[in-house]
Amino acid sequence: MSIDGVLLARHGETDDNVARRFQGHRDPPLNERGREQARALGEAVRGEGVRELWSSPLQRAHETARIAGRALGLEPRTDARLMEVDVGDWAGRLYEELADDDPDLFAEWRSGSPDFRFPGGESLAEQGERVAEVLREIAARADLPVLVVCHGGVIREAHRVLGGAPAGMAVVGNGTVHRL
Repeated sequence: MSIDGVLLARHGETDDNVARRFQGHRDPPLNERGREQARALGEAVRGEGVRELWSSPLQRAHETARIAGRALGLEPRTDARLMEVDVGDWAGRLYEELADDDPDLFAEWRSGSPDFRFPGGESLAEQGERVAEVLREIAARADLPVLVVCHGGVIREAHRVLGGAPAGMAVVGNGTVHRL
């Protein structure tokens, strides 16, 4: 199912992004480059006629939404279902560290299989279900078009579940906009 009128944007950069550190529900702030990306995001979608702004409550997404919202004249509304996947025991760990410590499990995650579950955390299928639920609700109730500021994993799962994209770990750049 495709959802028209919903724009998804990934939050701006954090120091964890630069370090290639799993964030999940960790809550680091944007770095200065991330704030610049958030300002550019607001300018980039100004001509889209965005009427509502939604955000994950995690600081990196909410700060991005607040900064972008200034260009749009909108304040973000939050919904916890827009949060990044719960990476459980991997929170705060570096990608390269995990690839060395458990290459098979790391490769399984990189496959993007919905069946993959983070140790002590959430499965990609569970994330996909909650993301689809909230985006369907927003699309049904919002004054479209709407901008949703969220996370790379949320965007990948939205494309998989709602857009029919194949499972995988497509790169979702910080501050980028995606259409469903």
